[in-house]
Amino acid sequence: MNVTVRKIGNSEGVILPKEVLERQNLRAGDKLVLIEEGNELRLRRVEDDAEEFERKMNIARERMKKYEVAYRALAK
Repeated sequence: MNVTVRKIGNSEGVILPKEVLERQNLRAGDKLVLIEEGNELRLRRVEDDAEEFERKMNIARERMKKYEVAYRALAK
């Protein structure tokens, strides 16, 4: 997908297509980090510390529940 760097006020930027924003569940105000890799640019969502912690805790809870029997056996 091609996009163009445009003048936006006193800055320059790229407009992300609405379809991309919808697929990625992004909206105005969401924070992204820009990663430069050689001649490529990548955007990645910035997760707030509290959100990232909660996400990881949910994963841990799921794993604990899924492998509860194995964990109990290993704890003996």
